[in-house]
Amino acid sequence: MTELYHWFDLIGVAVFAVSGTLLAYEKKMDGFGVVVLATVTAIGGGTVRDLILDVPVFWLHDQSYFFAILASVFVTTRLLNKQKPIPHYILQTADAFGLAFFAVMGAQKAQLAGMPDMTAVIMGVITGCFGGLIRDVLAREIPMLLKGELYAITCIAGGSVYTLCISFSLVTEVAMILGMLMTLLLRFAAIKWKITLHVFKYPD
Repeated sequence: MTELYHWFDLIGVAVFAVSGTLLAYEKKMDGFGVVVLATVTAIGGGTVRDLILDVPVFWLHDQSYFFAILASVFVTTRLLNKQKPIPHYILQTADAFGLAFFAVMGAQKAQLAGMPDMTAVIMGVITGCFGGLIRDVLAREIPMLLKGELYAITCIAGGSVYTLCISFSLVTEVAMILGMLMTLLLRFAAIKWKITLHVFKYPD
């Protein structure tokens, strides 16, 4: 079962690495910049989570994460070099899938570390959002976390569904899938219908 979770983690890392590579392409970065942006997007959130939880940082003794990042960078750059400029929604789609994987994986790791449900949900938000936050800051973009359609809220929803399912003794795999689906569908709905959380009245 641990092997299955590890593969879920690798998929999340790979998808977020694609997201970082796509933004590096938009910003016309060089090869080193592409790898840096892909890497911080892929492992930034999980690194912050592990430091807060005071557990070993997940990638320190496992090279497979870097292989997943480099493979994602290689495949994405090859495809981009053969295609026309890609629409921005592709970046949003890749980011949404990474968000869904990491929101649940972060909550699960916090629970395994003995944290209460609310802390687990917060750790899911950090895991899902902070890699993208670092990516956007390095690319000199206003982070998705701080503007536009629902972002962190989708992680809170997905993490909450996961922890509730676990508290009702659902099978862990089912709880993970439901949590991921909640995050993913809510994020896609927010993008499609421009769902935001306004607290100020702005002029047009």
